[in-house]
Amino acid sequence: MRILINLIVMVLPWFLKKRILRTFYKYKIHDTAYIGLSYVYPIYLEMGEGASIGHFNVAIHLDSMILGKNSSISRSNWITGFPTGTKSKHFAHQKNRKSELMLGDESAITKKHHIDCTNSITIGKYTTIAGYNSQLLTHSIDIYEGRQDSHPIEIGDYCFVGTSVIVLGGSSLPSYSVLAAGSVLNKKYEDKYKLYAGVPAISRKDITCDAKYFNRGKGFVF
Repeated sequence: MRILINLIVMVLPWFLKKRILRTFYKYKIHDTAYIGLSYVYPIYLEMGEGASIGHFNVAIHLDSMILGKNSSISRSNWITGFPTGTKSKHFAHQKNRKSELMLGDESAITKKHHIDCTNSITIGKYTTIAGYNSQLLTHSIDIYEGRQDSHPIEIGDYCFVGTSVIVLGGSSLPSYSVLAAGSVLNKKYEDKYKLYAGVPAISRKDITCDAKYFNRGKGFVF
């Protein structure tokens, strides 16, 4: 029944859908925020001024999604999680796990990406998850313990993440960095102003701090 209700709400005109999401789902949605024809039903949703979610996205089984000012999720993205507080044995050993997506001000997720928020994914301000078909995967099987395990992903401010990358749980991309197309990020890095590339990704070259992408005042790039 809940799925049927969600589907009905999904296709309603935005002015009516926004009112229902605020009143009955207890979502915090700014007057200027917008959700298109998308099945977006985390336990808690917060959308800041000018934040938007386009058409044909799915976001389910998350504790929370928080979208900052003027942030955007474009089209056809699959965003999933594994909520806490259930009776499932999956991830029961991780008492402090949070199934959440946090997208910073002026940041964007483009099209056809798979975002696995079994554990927390934090994306900073003015960052672009660009291109198509990238995978951000926070969970996997721990072969030594013989169970599912998860670790958070952190992507900093003013990052550019190229098309068709894989970002694994426990990894971190520093602010003011580029992750090249097709790369696999599988560890924490700290050095800013770098191009990280390869399988696995390593620091390949420096990027000067005067690069205009790192100094823009608006997230959208013309």
